[in-house]
Amino acid sequence: MDQLMACESAKVFAVYGKGGIGKSTTSSNLSVAFSRMGKRVLQIGCDPKHDSTFTLTKKLMPTVIDVLETVNFHSEELRVEDFCFEGYNGVMCIEAGGPPAGTGCGGYVVGQTVKLLKEHHLLEDTDVVIFDVLGDVVCGGFAAPLQHAERAVIVTANDFDSIFAMNRIVAAIKAKSKNYEVRVGGVIANRSAGTDEIDRFNAATGLKRLAHFPDLDAIRRSRLKKATLFEMGDAPEVLAVQREYMNLAEQLWAGGPALDARPMKDREIFDFLGYE
Repeated sequence: MDQLMACESAKVFAVYGKGGIGKSTTSSNLSVAFSRMGKRVLQIGCDPKHDSTFTLTKKLMPTVIDVLETVNFHSEELRVEDFCFEGYNGVMCIEAGGPPAGTGCGGYVVGQTVKLLKEHHLLEDTDVVIFDVLGDVVCGGFAAPLQHAERAVIVTANDFDSIFAMNRIVAAIKAKSKNYEVRVGGVIANRSAGTDEIDRFNAATGLKRLAHFPDLDAIRRSRLKKATLFEMGDAPEVLAVQREYMNLAEQLWAGGPALDARPMKDREIFDFLGYE
């Protein structure tokens, strides 16, 4: 990676997982947890739908690709406030955006976003950067955040499709780690009453579960209210989720050894998952 694109001294995390598994909910609440620890946080949405940060900003914000188009891609004409917006509890929010479906490269947009951050010295004033990445598209452009991240964390549910996708994401991270510093940081169980299948897979592949968020109605309602879970009152179940996010943020901030994950072949995991 070009050292001009490196993310200074900030801790950088890339959040991956099957499409629709709750990566944006996880990323946004994790950002708030870091901010409650007193950290300066920047969340970067890497999905062309540009909906990663709306629970933080309360609306869909202009994307990097949108504002670059307005100046004919002369990035030197942009101001920070054109593409970076303050959200809940001081979390700074950027939506990379992307080209229309079937055209262009999303990785180019991620690269341009990091370039803008460097040009405007934003990373010098940031402690934590979270890339919230599109679905389980781990090849080509949308693997680009792995070139900038220190740790990749994977969000999964306790079901076949989510774990199958996680296995392929682990393989992509392992491939990127040959040329970049990124390593697997751990697994976040989401939208699941239990974690037995996740834990069994983790034990077989060298992964580790960092947190568990059950399928609560409060989480669904938080998205409808365009709010983070830290704004959803003080019901016992909500407070429990808030504590789990704080614990997750503390674990990630403290760091730890990279996981030596060993992904399975597709046919192997197909036979491994499920019941006898």
